[in-house]
Amino acid sequence: MVCFCFLVDQKRKTRSTKPVAGSCSRCGGGASVADMITSTRFCYVPFYWKSWKAIICTFCGAILKSYR
Repeated sequence: MVCFCFLVDQKRKTRSTKPVAGSCSRCGGGASVADMITSTRFCYVPFYWKSWKAIICTFCGAILKSYR
C-alpha cells in the first residue's frame, strides 16, 4: 500500500500599508491599501512567490478589492 501526503500551503503577508479614504462595506471600519506577498510552500519550503496590492479593512482584515 502506498500513501502520499502532500504538505502544500499558502502564506499571505502584508509588507506595507497606507490609509485610504473610505470604509469597509462589511463592518464599517477604515480601509487601507496594502502591498501583499503570497508564498506557496511544499513541505515548509517556499517555492513560489507572488506580489500584489489589495484594499483591506483595518478592523476585520477582509480583502475588499485585490489588484493582481
